[in-house]
Amino acid sequence: MQIQKETIDLNTATGKMRCYIYRPCDEGVYPSIIFYSEIFQQTAPISRSAAIMACHGFVVIVPEVFHELNPAGTVLEYDDIGKDKGNEDKSKKPLIDHDSDTLAMLDFIHSATYCSNAVGAMGVCIGGHLAYRAALNPAIKGAFCLYATDIHNNALSAEPEQQSLARMADIQGEIHFVWGKQDPHVPNQGRLSIYQQCIATGINYQWCEVNGVHAFMRDEGDRYDGALALQMYQQAVALFQRVLH
Repeated sequence: MQIQKETIDLNTATGKMRCYIYRPCDEGVYPSIIFYSEIFQQTAPISRSAAIMACHGFVVIVPEVFHELNPAGTVLEYDDIGKDKGNEDKSKKPLIDHDSDTLAMLDFIHSATYCSNAVGAMGVCIGGHLAYRAALNPAIKGAFCLYATDIHNNALSAEPEQQSLARMADIQGEIHFVWGKQDPHVPNQGRLSIYQQCIATGINYQWCEVNGVHAFMRDEGDRYDGALALQMYQQAVALFQRVLH
């Protein structure tokens, strides 16, 4: 399926947020996926991931997750300077501001003529956390969270009762967790705490641990595992085709 790409600026509670939309060229109404990026925002690997998902018949929206803290169009490099800036942005932005960003995208989706009302969320790294966070909203029917950071340690800015792990019971859709067993950012004990909360809350979840390092989906650099990445795209497409169509 061929796709087209466009850029829009959405009004949010904390200012304008640039979003990149990937959608089928053929006219029609399609389910949507909000695709949350790493701390580096919409890099070339994130753009390619969004395009892959859109080619399966979805409208994919990639927001600039730290739009309040950077000029529109900012993309950080995969180097120490970019990593330090991205981590600084991550620590500064409260989780409730990510929630209001999600609301703005849902409002857009519900008004766009090419979008159905079926919406899912997907993300990698901090984006995996934000896809999980989006799933706290009942409008999100499914979420695919790849090596989601900072859920287990409550490291992001929020009141204790608003931390993501504490709010897991609010998830009504189906959520898939994918973890790399060699990922130092979410160690064994961290994954265990999330898994135990899944059991305690009774949410509808699937759990997958693979032999992979952090950012194994990123198709630049030494961490990339193309075989694993292909498996994850197939699993994500299967989830969204089932819960959104």
